[in-house]
Amino acid sequence: MKARIELTSIFVDDQAKALDFYTNRLGFVVKDDVPTGEFRWLTVVSGDSPSGPELLLEPNAHPAARAYQEALVADGIPCTSFAVDDVRAACTELAADGVRIATEPMEAGPMVVAVIDDTCGNLIQLMSRQP
Repeated sequence: MKARIELTSIFVDDQAKALDFYTNRLGFVVKDDVPTGEFRWLTVVSGDSPSGPELLLEPNAHPAARAYQEALVADGIPCTSFAVDDVRAACTELAADGVRIATEPMEAGPMVVAVIDDTCGNLIQLMSRQP
């Protein structure tokens, strides 16, 4: 058996706000946006890989989801990581656009990492390989 990542999800406190952040700030593109009653089946993909893994922007409506999300943020733990070409440049661009940089770019072995606030209840790690 060979498993592959087809879909993963993050909890968000507001799907519309999440859609704006993930598309307009991080450059993802909408793959699916399907009404499902009160919420939506809302997935985004990398603009560089439209048939690649999908990220589900999942409502944190369940109390356990909210508790999990809040506990991660309280402890300063990112819920996921995304690769970018240059973390330092990405943070400069995001900060100029009003995004809170929770942890400034720093070297971590062969990587440069930083943590940003996605405005939807999560900390997100950005990473890039050192030049």
